[in-house]
Amino acid sequence: MSKRIVFTGGSGKAGRHAVAYLLAQGHTVFNLDLKPLDIEGVNTLNADLTDSGQVFNALSMHFDFDGFRTGRGPAPVDAVVHFGAVPRVLLQPDNETFKANVVSTYNVIEAATKLGIRKIVIASSETTYGVCFAEGDRDYHAFPLEEDYDIDPMDSYGLSKLVNEKTARAFAARTGADIYALRIGNVMSPEDYANFPGYLANPPSRKRNAWSYIDARDLGQIVDLCIGKDGLGFQVFNAVNDEIVANEPTETILRKYAPNTPITRPMGQREAPLSNRKIRTILGFKEQHNWRKYLPTA
Repeated sequence: MSKRIVFTGGSGKAGRHAVAYLLAQGHTVFNLDLKPLDIEGVNTLNADLTDSGQVFNALSMHFDFDGFRTGRGPAPVDAVVHFGAVPRVLLQPDNETFKANVVSTYNVIEAATKLGIRKIVIASSETTYGVCFAEGDRDYHAFPLEEDYDIDPMDSYGLSKLVNEKTARAFAARTGADIYALRIGNVMSPEDYANFPGYLANPPSRKRNAWSYIDARDLGQIVDLCIGKDGLGFQVFNAVNDEIVANEPTETILRKYAPNTPITRPMGQREAPLSNRKIRTILGFKEQHNWRKYLPTA
């Protein structure tokens, strides 16, 4: 069923592919961003998400000029997808990264729930697992990384995402809305597959990402599945593809390059260490863009 979706951060690397996927499924999307999005049929509203008033207004506006023709005011919003954020460390001072990401997420969730929007999907991150932007060579607590992991980031970006998950949980408990937090893996666009031979030749280079990733187009599928699945309350989902980025079997790679980290259950031969078992089981995710399909050939 077609939904009316407000998507924040749709102009970014992950967002633009997710928006394109949602459009292909027949949804209507209104993009809130500070940068334009060149996708036909999607209007972009320039909005500062750290300003609560702007967020409330943006979530209660017409999506485009066609809305004025009805004479009935802005149509209801079915879902909000919140990807808008400072996307990593070292782009802004650490305090600004933390402030922007935490305040914008609070504002979006507060406005959505108070306006009666019952489905919210927010972008959390693999960085919450504490290794991606860690100081030095830090080990994970255990493999596989699943959603019940004791997340413990030490950087401003990962910490902002941890706080955002707590914000989502609080509003879901208060309002009864469905709020799903996606711990998004290292996002790969189609052009990024040119880098995979280098990753395969140097396995330690992928430890910080747990030898895992998410194709931006498959991320669009995950967002669509979240929008279509009602009644789960607050949930955290790892948003990653199926397979480890390595030529050797998963447990071989982990024992070789992360020998101090215990493996708590038998893992599939090529299972990604950042596990997507929950989205496959609960949401019905089916990977469409395995990295092996795009491996450059000589």
